[in-house]
Amino acid sequence: MSVAQPVTQKDYASPVKPTWCPGCGDFGILAAVKGALVQAGLAPHEILVVSGIGCGSKLPDYANVNGFMTLHGRAVPIATGARLVNPGLKTLVVHGDGDGMGLGMGHFVHAARRNVEIVDLLQNNQIYGLTKGQYSPTSDPGFVTSTSPAGALDLPVSPAALALAAGATFVARGFAGDVKQLSGLIVRALAHKGYALMEILQPCVTFNRKNTYDWYRERVYDLEGSGYDPTDRAAAFQKALEWGDRIPLGVLYQVRLPTYEEQVAGLRMGPVATRRLEPLTAEQMERLRAEFG
Repeated sequence: MSVAQPVTQKDYASPVKPTWCPGCGDFGILAAVKGALVQAGLAPHEILVVSGIGCGSKLPDYANVNGFMTLHGRAVPIATGARLVNPGLKTLVVHGDGDGMGLGMGHFVHAARRNVEIVDLLQNNQIYGLTKGQYSPTSDPGFVTSTSPAGALDLPVSPAALALAAGATFVARGFAGDVKQLSGLIVRALAHKGYALMEILQPCVTFNRKNTYDWYRERVYDLEGSGYDPTDRAAAFQKALEWGDRIPLGVLYQVRLPTYEEQVAGLRMGPVATRRLEPLTAEQMERLRAEFG
């Protein structure tokens, strides 16, 4: 009897070389994702990564996984459909703050409240990097860019707080500059039953000269071992909104509630993707004609 070999980082290697800017936070995220999949014992054929449009959304090209690149802002509903049809695949979404909090915000909210079992890796660099540096929905007030020379006027969105308000059952925050911690948080998100938001603070070395690696390292701190209770939703809101001099990392909130899939009666017969379709009998055809004729 052959014994399956353990999964290694090499199994996720892609012949396609990243085109990200040198020093981009996406390199750390890619390494953390691969490391997490290996730690979780998942093989490449068991993974589906759905992405939108943006620098970080190129990740499926740079990893040996099943990948699906969608339209701008539409990664979450595509991932939802894939998850419902084939729950045998561990489904991840990879997109940026512009994709997820701009065009895709409505989809983000509904996935959280439905508690569909997908891992949503939201790369938050507080800028539109691929389209050359416009301010994004998460940019700080007053942030100066080529399209906001007087500073951004909008109030920023907090992805973690928004997910909590929508009813997400797992909300965590990591930092692309700490690959080991980030990888461990992604492992926990992969093990969660339900929607899991993994907000990743990611420096953009080309267009965001404010929120740099050094800027984050001076501010981030780990909630692990501090006595923090991740089942306390009110406390999670406080931590999600904590920003500026101190920025918490770790699992902000986690509870177990029924997933969307567990409540859909039609899915109790098994995955749609592998379900055997039998031809209708003559009697069944007649009943359909009578119903719809």
